[in-house]
Amino acid sequence: MKNYHISKHSSFYTIGLSYKKADAEVRGKFSLDEIAMTELLKKAQQQGIDGLLATSTCNRTELHGFAQHPFQLIKLLCDYSNGSVEEFQEVAYVYKNNEAITHLFRVGTGLDSQILGDFEIISQLKQSFGRSKKLGIANPFLERLVNSVIQASKRIKNETEISSGATSVSFASVQYILNNVSDVTNKNILLFGTGKIGRNTCENLIKHTKNPNITLINRTKEKADKIGGKFNLTVRDYGDLQAEIRKTDVLVVATGAQKPTICKELIYTKNPLLILDLSVPKNVDDNVLELENVSLVHLDQLSQITDETLEKRKLFVPQAEQIIEEVKNDFTQWLETRKFAPVIKALKMKLKTMKEEELDYQSKKVANFDTEHADIISNRIIQKITKQFANHLKDETIDSDSSLELIQKVFQLELETK
Repeated sequence: MKNYHISKHSSFYTIGLSYKKADAEVRGKFSLDEIAMTELLKKAQQQGIDGLLATSTCNRTELHGFAQHPFQLIKLLCDYSNGSVEEFQEVAYVYKNNEAITHLFRVGTGLDSQILGDFEIISQLKQSFGRSKKLGIANPFLERLVNSVIQASKRIKNETEISSGATSVSFASVQYILNNVSDVTNKNILLFGTGKIGRNTCENLIKHTKNPNITLINRTKEKADKIGGKFNLTVRDYGDLQAEIRKTDVLVVATGAQKPTICKELIYTKNPLLILDLSVPKNVDDNVLELENVSLVHLDQLSQITDETLEKRKLFVPQAEQIIEEVKNDFTQWLETRKFAPVIKALKMKLKTMKEEELDYQSKKVANFDTEHADIISNRIIQKITKQFANHLKDETIDSDSSLELIQKVFQLELETK
């Protein structure tokens, strides 16, 4: 696939890191909160970048956009996160043009997720696009690309069983609790934080443990009250966290903080305590393991569950890849058409000018010249000529860039500049 550019010198890049090579600690350093993403996009705009998406989830942080060199995007990511360029280079990936487009399709359709077929990412991609559009840094290329990825995602969901069965990080955490905590129905469970994974875990806990002793705490109590009301849970104030930890058997942490919110100084219980940290960056300090009665499990360990469900899902990967290929081909065709549309438009204008000059000349020279009829015939010929050129440019076996140059040269076309 050819070079897609907004200007002569910029290409489309994806730069980022994911769970594949970067552990939770490193991902934590590069994670971007809402404010950082907004500031990063504004800075990119000042630098003349006119199309950029920023996504940051517990599994990955990525920038997708146009740049003259990928280092422009790498520097933006490092400037607005806590990671350094050296650390980035150790675990990162950089994709360009076609590879970058393919990567975004795989990510957005759950094929690159930590748990295969996890479609959580598509709503995050929609949010990323919404943010960029609001800030005026989402060009037609990005809009069309994101919509194509959403379309592929919907088709894969509807036409394959790649997301069948219950498999997600929240499901895996509940499975872990069920397998490792005896008499779970009578144990005290405390959920700290109301992030999306935390909410889903909470729902799964209620469903699978039949436990009436689940307590919820969040920094902003209104959010906790909302969820507590929905699931009929006990809600406590943030100030009661230490006292509640003392009473609990299982602590699930799903806060969105950039630094640990739970450390050994908060824990005074002598009973066995299982802590599940479902946050990136890590929200539970490793120093809790200095306490003999505490065991700690992080999101990355939970994501390693491979069960029958996952094995079954793998069977549908080829079908999903076929769907991606179809939708991606439509996108590529649109892109090619978009690339030569200005030339075809200018050619049409040039031919119309020639036609009008000729009709004007003939009407003065020939008596009873039928201008109207001649106009209809000329327009049909112009239509046929431009169609021939368009079909030629669509032909994948030719170098469309050279052809475009030649057409412009032969007809001395002046393209409209935005």
